[in-house]
Amino acid sequence: MTASDRPRISLLGTTAILFEAPGPFDLPHQRRIWTLATTASKWPGIREAIPLITNLMLTFETPPRDPSTLMAALNDAWNEAQELTIGGREIRLPVTYGGEIGASLQAVANHCGMSIDDVVSIHAAPLYTVFALGSHPGYCYLGGMDPRISMPRRQTPLQRSAGGSVSIGGSQTGVSASPGPSGWHAIGHTSWIFFDPCWTTPAALAPGDTIRFEIERVIR
Repeated sequence: MTASDRPRISLLGTTAILFEAPGPFDLPHQRRIWTLATTASKWPGIREAIPLITNLMLTFETPPRDPSTLMAALNDAWNEAQELTIGGREIRLPVTYGGEIGASLQAVANHCGMSIDDVVSIHAAPLYTVFALGSHPGYCYLGGMDPRISMPRRQTPLQRSAGGSVSIGGSQTGVSASPGPSGWHAIGHTSWIFFDPCWTTPAALAPGDTIRFEIERVIR
């Protein structure tokens, strides 16, 4: 096993630890991350196990006296982890492609050598899986985008992207839950609400849920 094949484990101060798993950005790999999160969440001294994209963050109730023991336990649990299938909900999101909020739609089409209609139909075709929540409250990282419409992230991030922006960054797509800076390319928007602190469960989505984008209209 080479160094690139081994997990990387880093202490985040005295409050948390980050486990980074080598491997592809795909659903089987992410399902193993979900398994690791479920396992580690039951360990003594762990406050929260947060599955992220091909990695896992554990926060502590109290800092471990011997971090090396915890690191070894994470390695062992990862080696034993099988795929965990989560029976989430299927959400249909109406999307307006293009327009002022989705102003990068033409740029994505140009980069990929396609028409706007091709980009929209390819983007809306898959059933996407929510791999993890992160970046900002309610934001979901989605897996399953067709690589034909991949586009490198912006070299200079936007200072502000609208909430509900449907964007592409590299080989991923996602929807902004609230306004904020972004290095991704917005190709559309939805009016769906992803986060409300007044809800019993503030985030509307969870890992294992699936999303299907429905083409409401296309603005050229």
